[in-house]
Amino acid sequence: MKSLPESARLKLELMFDGVRYSDALGKAAEHAFPNFYPYRFHEGEENPTGQPKATIPYLMAFDDGTMMRVKGNWKSPWKVVGDRARGYRLHNGDDIGSDLAIEFDPLPKWMQQQTSDGFPMAQAGVSLHGDMAVINIAPGCDYFLEKGANGHSMRCSFCAYGAPNARVSHYQQVSGQPGLPDITYQRMKETLSLALQDRAIGHIYLVAGSLTDWRLEADRFIEVARHVQEVNQHRVPVTCGSGALPKEKLLELHGLGLVDAVCFNLEIWGKDLFERVCPGKQKFVGYENWIQSLEDAVALWGRGRVYSAMVAGIELEPEFEMNWEQAAKRAIEGADALCRKGIIPIYSLYWPTGGQDHPDYLSRLRNYFERLNLEHHAIRQREGLEVWGGFMCHQCAYMQMECDMDRAKAGDA
Repeated sequence: MKSLPESARLKLELMFDGVRYSDALGKAAEHAFPNFYPYRFHEGEENPTGQPKATIPYLMAFDDGTMMRVKGNWKSPWKVVGDRARGYRLHNGDDIGSDLAIEFDPLPKWMQQQTSDGFPMAQAGVSLHGDMAVINIAPGCDYFLEKGANGHSMRCSFCAYGAPNARVSHYQQVSGQPGLPDITYQRMKETLSLALQDRAIGHIYLVAGSLTDWRLEADRFIEVARHVQEVNQHRVPVTCGSGALPKEKLLELHGLGLVDAVCFNLEIWGKDLFERVCPGKQKFVGYENWIQSLEDAVALWGRGRVYSAMVAGIELEPEFEMNWEQAAKRAIEGADALCRKGIIPIYSLYWPTGGQDHPDYLSRLRNYFERLNLEHHAIRQREGLEVWGGFMCHQCAYMQMECDMDRAKAGDA
């Protein structure tokens, strides 16, 4: 495959270009799953709301199911037209013939309901990415609480959402302890049960913040998986999205039959970068142990059932002193090495922080991401590896392109 398939090309374009605000986009937010980041109006931009920011939908999909995150961008040539009754379309002002039918991920009914003890289900630790249910009832990451020699947090450098604070206090998670109160599990199970009834869910993904003891982290995920399976009556495939786990705990997790796949997020390829990007993971687990844990998991779950989320593009941050070709080469080397071991890396596009929205930077990031996805697809084909549909599919992968590449026919390229 020498170029991206059409749906993947359009997805990539919208991931970078985003959409500018329109009345139709604002109206869609009234019935769509809300975006975690509001649309922020630029000075001088036409603003029908009269407010500095506005709620917009979180996810949208083409009519073939290709899913992507909605990114607000006042400079984008794309805008949403239409309405709920007639349907929505994306119109590109730079290309008159490029109207595309789209749908927005709907706001589920259960998100406006309460659990039996009167707690809002929207805060019960269940969220949706298309047809994937994500369970996160222990989001606080203990790496945020650990300090390195320079006094800086040991958290992963790209992460801003795992801080244990009042925002997540309702889960009653205690630092250093794997267990959670019964009420937290009960609220999650009531919510997940309704979510599974409300719409077709093809995957359940378990995530949480990290513990500094990887054995205790395994205990947490085993406990969470037990509770999830109590309400997973139709046995929707479940993935354990923990950190790397020691071999004896992998054997226990596999022996219990609670999860169908695992995803231990290495984040970045190469020990030198791992130490800088993921200082907590390096200190408390170590790069070599992380790779070994992934290999041990393949021996248990098999090739194609073991994954590692990677942060695609963080290598372009100035402190790493790489151009996009060097960064892509490094990432592709990692993809090759992991796939040879039966481990499939999944590359989530990294959005830079610190105001790096300069067109030149984004152009380099786009070139990097396109080349990486093309080469990664070729490597998977060579190794006979496709992303397993029970783990993830094109209807939930909103910042990743592996599923879009795998499902494309040769004639689309």
